Amino acid sequence: MTRAHRPRDLGLAPGVLPTGPLNALTDVPGVRVGHLTLHHDTPEPVRTGVTVVVPAPGSLFRRKPTAGLDVVNGFGKAAGPSQITELGVLETPLALTNTLAVGAAVEGLVRHSLDGHSEIGVSTGTVNPAVFECNDGWLNDIRGLHVRPQHILDALAAADAGPVPEGAVGAGTGMVAFGWKAGIGTSSRIVDAGGGTRFTLGVLVLANFGLAADLTVLGTPVGRHLTPQHAAEQAEFARGAGSCVVLIGTDAPADARQLRRIAGRATVGLARTGGIIQHGSGEYALAWSTTHRVPHTPDAPVRNATALAENGPLMDLFFRATAEATEEAILSSLLTAPATTGVRGHHAPALPADRLTTLVPTTSA
Repeated sequence: MTRAHRPRDLGLAPGVLPTGPLNALTDVPGVRVGHLTLHHDTPEPVRTGVTVVVPAPGSLFRRKPTAGLDVVNGFGKAAGPSQITELGVLETPLALTNTLAVGAAVEGLVRHSLDGHSEIGVSTGTVNPAVFECNDGWLNDIRGLHVRPQHILDALAAADAGPVPEGAVGAGTGMVAFGWKAGIGTSSRIVDAGGGTRFTLGVLVLANFGLAADLTVLGTPVGRHLTPQHAAEQAEFARGAGSCVVLIGTDAPADARQLRRIAGRATVGLARTGGIIQHGSGEYALAWSTTHRVPHTPDAPVRNATALAENGPLMDLFFRATAEATEEAILSSLLTAPATTGVRGHHAPALPADRLTTLVPTTSA
């Protein structure tokens, strides 16, 4: 279900920072990604699925990764963001799916947590599953509630640290961005902090937003020249809105406040592709550190922790890395997704790579 080219295959290389070896979220050591894709035509066309991110190795409940959340526009149905904001930690894998499948995804994550932690709900509190969503109802029979809790468990079982399939896979199966077929995209950047210290920052997006005329690639307003089939009908369906979820992992020892600041810079990448964060569009950006882990049961009344230096130029590198990787991940979600026809005959065409390269000055990969 994926096409062969990513942006750099076409000479489209956003930004100036180097990428990791896979140019993916899984360049961050310890991070794994898994998909479960639902694509069939009975009784109605089903174009949906789930994507899971395991943000760090080991028990996430007993050793919680530090996290920061930026709710750019809260027109979304996410589960778990209030506790993430309050406590600054994650305690389950992250799940992406369609809007009406959030409940099923929550149950799947809860079952996963209960299976590995006999103390939950018995000798300690409950658990805060983290689920984010976009509306895939243009292509998918969203009312059919086809995503089930077991699909989360299956995606988790398939999660690995290798190359990440992109485009119309997992949660991205039914997503559309700027009038073109989109879905899952990923990218990474290396941050050289000096003195031989290097960190990795990786991004994964679920892209389902934007007006066709606004699409911008490396500063070129290509949406003025490329008009996807059914663009007007799509805009009427979603009233020109949608959503984008940006997941950002890093091995840098950033604290929750710094991670929230890093997450906020995903908006720069969204804007560079032409997103304007519309009234009915739910944009969430979540960043976490694989280095900082907070114990569920402290062994002392005081916890010592490190953080990134409050150094403007250093923080600017992380902000730049986030903006560049978000921009590239969105473009990759578009360029790797094939044309898809779904429910009620709705069609999302593939972004034409050949025409794109005639409009946009390319760079060396």
